[in-house]
Amino acid sequence: MATLRGKTLFITGASRGIGRAIALRAARDGANIAIVAKSSVANPKLPGTIHSVAEEVRAAGGQALAIQCDIREEDQVKAAVAATVDAFGGLDTLVNNASAIWLAGVLDTPMKRYDLMTGVNSRGSFLCAQACLPELLKSPNPHILTLAPPPSLEPKWWAGHTAYTLAKMGMSFVTLGLAGEFGRQGVAVNALWPKTIVATDALNMIPGIDLDRCRKPEIVADAVHAVLLRDAKSSNGRFFIDEEVLREAGVTDFSQYAVDPSKPLLPDLFLDP
Repeated sequence: MATLRGKTLFITGASRGIGRAIALRAARDGANIAIVAKSSVANPKLPGTIHSVAEEVRAAGGQALAIQCDIREEDQVKAAVAATVDAFGGLDTLVNNASAIWLAGVLDTPMKRYDLMTGVNSRGSFLCAQACLPELLKSPNPHILTLAPPPSLEPKWWAGHTAYTLAKMGMSFVTLGLAGEFGRQGVAVNALWPKTIVATDALNMIPGIDLDRCRKPEIVADAVHAVLLRDAKSSNGRFFIDEEVLREAGVTDFSQYAVDPSKPLLPDLFLDP
Protein backbone atom coordinates (compact mmCIF):
# COMPACT_ATOMS: atom_id res chain seq x y z
CA MET A 1 0.00 0.00 0.00
CA ALA A 2 1.07 3.58 -0.58
CA THR A 3 -1.45 5.18 1.75
CA LEU A 4 -3.63 4.53 4.78
CA ARG A 5 -6.61 6.26 3.21
CA GLY A 6 -9.84 4.64 4.37
CA LYS A 7 -8.05 2.39 6.87
CA THR A 8 -9.29 2.36 10.47
CA LEU A 9 -6.76 2.63 13.30
CA PHE A 10 -7.40 2.04 17.00
CA ILE A 11 -4.63 3.95 18.81
CA THR A 12 -4.26 3.75 22.58
CA GLY A 13 -2.73 6.59 24.55
CA ALA A 14 -3.49 8.91 21.64
CA SER A 15 -4.33 12.08 23.57
CA ARG A 16 -0.74 13.39 23.48
CA GLY A 17 2.87 12.64 22.66
CA ILE A 18 3.72 9.74 20.40
CA GLY A 19 0.13 8.50 20.14
CA ARG A 20 -1.03 11.92 18.96
CA ALA A 21 1.79 12.10 16.41
CA ILE A 22 0.86 8.65 15.04
CA ALA A 23 -2.77 9.74 14.72
CA LEU A 24 -1.89 12.94 12.89
CA ARG A 25 0.44 11.16 10.46
CA ALA A 26 -2.30 8.67 9.55
CA ALA A 27 -4.81 11.50 9.32
CA ARG A 28 -2.81 13.14 6.54
CA ASP A 29 -3.51 10.00 4.49
CA GLY A 30 -7.23 10.26 5.17
CA ALA A 31 -7.42 7.42 7.71
CA ASN A 32 -10.20 6.77 10.23
CA ILE A 33 -8.81 7.01 13.74
CA ALA A 34 -10.18 5.94 17.11
CA ILE A 35 -8.39 8.15 19.65
CA VAL A 36 -8.42 6.01 22.75
CA ALA A 37 -7.21 7.42 26.07
CA LYS A 38 -8.29 8.37 29.58
CA SER A 39 -7.74 12.11 29.11
CA SER A 40 -11.01 13.82 28.31
CA VAL A 41 -10.30 16.97 30.33
CA ALA A 42 -7.18 19.11 29.91
CA ASN A 43 -4.45 18.72 32.55
CA PRO A 44 -2.06 21.68 33.06
CA LYS A 45 0.86 19.28 33.58
CA LEU A 46 -0.02 17.03 30.63
CA PRO A 47 -1.69 19.00 27.82
CA GLY A 48 -3.91 17.30 25.27
CA THR A 49 -7.17 15.38 25.38
CA ILE A 50 -8.98 12.90 23.17
CA HIS A 51 -11.17 15.78 21.99
CA SER A 52 -8.34 18.16 21.09
CA VAL A 53 -6.56 15.42 19.13
CA ALA A 54 -9.82 14.52 17.36
CA GLU A 55 -10.08 18.12 16.17
CA GLU A 56 -6.48 18.03 14.93
CA VAL A 57 -7.08 14.74 13.12
CA ARG A 58 -10.09 16.15 11.28
CA ALA A 59 -8.16 19.31 10.39
CA ALA A 60 -5.36 17.13 8.96
CA GLY A 61 -7.77 15.27 6.68
CA GLY A 62 -8.76 12.21 8.70
CA GLN A 63 -11.92 10.99 10.38
CA ALA A 64 -11.84 10.86 14.18
CA LEU A 65 -13.69 9.19 17.01
CA ALA A 66 -12.72 10.33 20.51
CA ILE A 67 -13.15 7.51 23.04
CA GLN A 68 -12.48 7.89 26.74
CA CYS A 69 -11.21 4.50 27.87
CA ASP A 70 -9.05 2.99 30.60
CA ILE A 71 -7.39 0.05 28.89
CA ARG A 72 -7.15 -1.76 32.23
CA GLU A 73 -10.93 -2.16 32.18
CA GLU A 74 -12.20 -5.02 29.99
CA ASP A 75 -15.72 -3.64 29.56
CA GLN A 76 -14.41 -0.24 28.50
CA VAL A 77 -12.04 -1.72 25.93
CA LYS A 78 -14.73 -3.93 24.43
CA ALA A 79 -17.10 -0.97 24.25
CA ALA A 80 -14.40 1.16 22.59
CA VAL A 81 -13.80 -1.47 19.90
CA ALA A 82 -17.54 -1.83 19.29
CA ALA A 83 -17.91 1.96 18.97
CA THR A 84 -15.03 2.07 16.49
CA VAL A 85 -16.54 -0.65 14.30
CA ASP A 86 -19.95 0.96 14.51
CA ALA A 87 -18.54 4.33 13.42
CA PHE A 88 -16.21 3.18 10.66
CA GLY A 89 -17.50 -0.22 9.61
CA GLY A 90 -14.47 -2.26 10.58
CA LEU A 91 -10.96 -2.24 12.00
CA ASP A 92 -7.59 -2.59 10.25
CA THR A 93 -4.94 -1.67 12.81
CA LEU A 94 -4.32 -1.71 16.54
CA VAL A 95 -1.49 0.50 17.79
CA ASN A 96 -0.62 -0.38 21.39
CA ASN A 97 0.96 2.91 22.36
CA ALA A 98 -0.39 3.50 25.87
CA SER A 99 2.23 2.91 28.53
CA ALA A 100 2.99 3.83 32.14
CA ILE A 101 6.52 4.48 33.42
CA TRP A 102 8.21 4.61 36.83
CA LEU A 103 12.00 4.48 36.71
CA ALA A 104 12.91 3.51 40.26
CA GLY A 105 14.48 0.62 42.11
CA VAL A 106 12.64 -2.09 43.99
CA LEU A 107 12.68 -0.32 47.37
CA ASP A 108 11.39 2.90 45.82
CA THR A 109 8.55 1.39 43.77
CA PRO A 110 5.16 1.47 45.51
CA MET A 111 3.01 -1.52 44.60
CA LYS A 112 0.42 0.92 43.31
CA ARG A 113 2.94 1.96 40.64
CA TYR A 114 3.86 -1.65 39.94
CA ASP A 115 0.22 -2.58 39.43
CA LEU A 116 -0.39 0.48 37.22
CA MET A 117 2.49 -0.40 34.88
CA THR A 118 1.52 -4.05 34.68
CA GLY A 119 -2.13 -3.18 34.10
CA VAL A 120 -1.50 -0.63 31.37
CA ASN A 121 1.57 -2.04 29.65
CA SER A 122 1.51 -5.82 29.40
CA ARG A 123 -2.08 -6.57 30.44
CA GLY A 124 -3.48 -3.60 28.53
CA SER A 125 -1.72 -4.61 25.32
CA PHE A 126 -2.99 -8.17 25.68
CA LEU A 127 -6.55 -7.01 26.39
CA CYS A 128 -6.67 -4.57 23.48
CA ALA A 129 -5.36 -7.23 21.11
CA GLN A 130 -7.88 -9.76 22.38
CA ALA A 131 -10.74 -7.30 21.87
CA CYS A 132 -9.58 -6.12 18.43
CA LEU A 133 -8.58 -9.44 16.86
CA PRO A 134 -12.07 -10.65 15.85
CA GLU A 135 -12.42 -7.50 13.75
CA LEU A 136 -8.79 -7.42 12.57
CA LEU A 137 -9.17 -10.93 11.17
CA LYS A 138 -11.77 -9.53 8.76
CA SER A 139 -9.39 -6.87 7.40
CA PRO A 140 -7.48 -7.37 4.11
CA ASN A 141 -4.27 -6.02 5.69
CA PRO A 142 -4.48 -6.27 9.49
CA HIS A 143 -1.72 -4.99 11.77
CA ILE A 144 -1.02 -4.99 15.49
CA LEU A 145 1.91 -2.70 16.24
CA THR A 146 3.09 -2.30 19.83
CA LEU A 147 5.50 0.31 21.12
CA ALA A 148 7.82 -2.11 22.89
CA PRO A 149 11.56 -2.92 22.89
CA PRO A 150 13.34 -6.00 21.58
CA PRO A 151 13.15 -8.67 24.32
CA SER A 152 16.22 -8.75 26.53
CA LEU A 153 17.33 -10.69 29.60
CA GLU A 154 20.45 -8.54 30.08
CA PRO A 155 20.63 -7.67 33.81
CA LYS A 156 21.71 -4.09 33.04
CA TRP A 157 18.27 -3.37 31.61
CA TRP A 158 16.55 -4.75 34.70
CA ALA A 159 18.64 -3.42 37.55
CA GLY A 160 17.44 -0.05 38.77
CA HIS A 161 13.90 -0.26 37.38
CA THR A 162 12.82 -3.90 37.52
CA ALA A 163 9.12 -3.13 37.70
CA TYR A 164 9.14 -0.94 34.59
CA THR A 165 11.31 -3.35 32.61
CA LEU A 166 9.05 -6.26 33.55
CA ALA A 167 5.95 -4.37 32.43
CA LYS A 168 7.57 -3.11 29.23
CA MET A 169 9.13 -6.45 28.31
CA GLY A 170 5.71 -7.91 29.00
CA MET A 171 4.50 -5.96 25.98
CA SER A 172 7.37 -7.46 23.97
CA PHE A 173 6.52 -11.00 25.00
CA VAL A 174 2.83 -10.41 24.25
CA THR A 175 3.99 -9.39 20.77
CA LEU A 176 5.96 -12.63 20.39
CA GLY A 177 2.99 -14.73 21.43
CA LEU A 178 0.47 -12.94 19.23
CA ALA A 179 2.84 -13.08 16.25
CA GLY A 180 3.22 -16.82 16.65
CA GLU A 181 -0.50 -17.41 17.02
CA PHE A 182 -1.99 -14.98 14.52
CA GLY A 183 0.77 -14.41 11.97
CA ARG A 184 -0.25 -17.64 10.26
CA GLN A 185 -3.74 -16.16 9.95
CA GLY A 186 -2.44 -13.13 8.09
CA VAL A 187 -2.21 -10.63 10.94
CA ALA A 188 1.07 -8.71 11.07
CA VAL A 189 2.05 -8.51 14.74
CA ASN A 190 5.16 -6.43 15.34
CA ALA A 191 6.79 -4.04 17.78
CA LEU A 192 8.57 -0.74 17.29
CA TRP A 193 11.03 1.04 19.57
CA PRO A 194 12.83 4.39 19.22
CA LYS A 195 16.60 4.40 18.88
CA THR A 196 16.84 7.57 20.93
CA ILE A 197 14.71 9.03 23.70
CA VAL A 198 11.67 10.84 22.34
CA ALA A 199 10.62 14.18 23.81
CA THR A 200 7.10 13.89 25.18
CA ASP A 201 5.15 15.76 27.83
CA ALA A 202 5.40 12.72 30.08
CA LEU A 203 9.19 13.11 30.20
CA ASN A 204 8.71 16.40 32.02
CA MET A 205 7.60 14.26 34.97
CA ILE A 206 10.97 12.46 35.03
CA PRO A 207 13.88 14.52 36.40
CA GLY A 208 17.31 14.52 34.82
CA ILE A 209 16.42 14.14 31.13
CA ASP A 210 17.64 16.87 28.79
CA LEU A 211 14.80 17.22 26.30
CA ASP A 212 17.08 19.10 23.91
CA ARG A 213 18.99 15.83 23.42
CA CYS A 214 15.86 13.95 22.34
CA ARG A 215 14.02 13.46 19.09
CA LYS A 216 10.51 14.62 18.31
CA PRO A 217 7.55 12.19 18.38
CA GLU A 218 7.22 12.57 14.62
CA ILE A 219 10.10 10.15 14.01
CA VAL A 220 8.13 7.35 15.65
CA ALA A 221 4.96 8.39 13.82
CA ASP A 222 6.71 8.26 10.45
CA ALA A 223 8.19 4.85 11.27
CA VAL A 224 4.79 3.52 12.36
CA HIS A 225 3.30 4.78 9.10
CA ALA A 226 6.00 2.98 7.11
CA VAL A 227 5.40 -0.31 8.95
CA LEU A 228 1.62 -0.14 8.52
CA LEU A 229 1.99 0.25 4.76
CA ARG A 230 3.68 -3.16 4.55
CA ASP A 231 1.92 -6.30 3.43
CA ALA A 232 0.69 -7.97 6.60
CA LYS A 233 1.28 -11.44 5.23
CA SER A 234 5.00 -10.83 4.77
CA SER A 235 5.78 -8.78 7.88
CA ASN A 236 5.33 -10.51 11.20
CA GLY A 237 7.14 -11.06 14.48
CA ARG A 238 9.60 -8.20 13.98
CA PHE A 239 11.05 -5.84 16.56
CA PHE A 240 11.62 -2.73 14.50
CA ILE A 241 13.79 0.26 15.44
CA ASP A 242 12.39 3.58 14.19
CA GLU A 243 15.58 4.86 12.55
CA GLU A 244 16.21 1.55 10.77
CA VAL A 245 12.66 1.48 9.39
CA LEU A 246 13.00 4.99 8.02
CA ARG A 247 16.40 4.30 6.49
CA GLU A 248 14.84 1.35 4.66
CA ALA A 249 12.11 3.76 3.49
CA GLY A 250 14.73 6.10 2.03
CA VAL A 251 15.10 8.72 4.78
CA THR A 252 18.66 10.06 5.00
CA ASP A 253 18.27 13.35 6.89
CA PHE A 254 17.41 12.70 10.53
CA SER A 255 18.26 16.19 11.75
CA GLN A 256 14.62 17.13 11.03
CA TYR A 257 13.58 14.96 13.96
CA ALA A 258 16.01 16.36 16.53
CA VAL A 259 14.74 18.82 19.13
CA ASP A 260 18.16 20.50 18.92
CA PRO A 261 20.27 19.20 16.00
CA SER A 262 23.42 20.69 17.53
CA LYS A 263 23.30 18.40 20.57
CA PRO A 264 24.19 14.68 20.81
CA LEU A 265 21.19 12.38 21.15
CA LEU A 266 20.36 10.29 24.20
CA PRO A 267 20.01 6.56 23.41
CA ASP A 268 16.79 4.97 24.59
CA LEU A 269 16.59 2.22 27.18
CA PHE A 270 17.02 -1.43 26.18
CA LEU A 271 19.26 -0.69 23.17
CA ASP A 272 23.05 -0.93 23.05
CA PRO A 273 24.79 2.03 21.36
